[in-house]
Amino acid sequence: MATSVKQMIAEANAAVPRITPAEARDMIRNGALVIDVRDAPEVEKSGRVEGALHVSRGMLEFRADPESPYHDKKFDRAKPVIVYCASGGRSALSGRTLKDLGYDKVFNLGAFKDWVDADGEVVLPIEPGM
Repeated sequence: MATSVKQMIAEANAAVPRITPAEARDMIRNGALVIDVRDAPEVEKSGRVEGALHVSRGMLEFRADPESPYHDKKFDRAKPVIVYCASGGRSALSGRTLKDLGYDKVFNLGAFKDWVDADGEVVLPIEPGM
């Protein structure tokens, strides 16, 4: 039987706890890695959470897997990881993927807008296209 995106997101949300911007702030202060899984044009338009690493969802597995030639050394299975996107769906799926890759402490911040609305620190691009 085929699975729908809605089902996949529901399963991911069950596996990856959703956190509030306030909880995320505390975790960031304590060294959590923050991952923005939106596409580059989205980040260029609105900026990103201060300190967040931008890794589009399509490259996440390659950056997170230590055995990948594209691995980013900022990924550390011992550290908590917070993921976010535009609305929470891609971050839920990304969180599930990270759990599948052996990251135990993964959390879904959900929507970038929620962070902004909670007066979270945002880094804007220097200029469009950067």
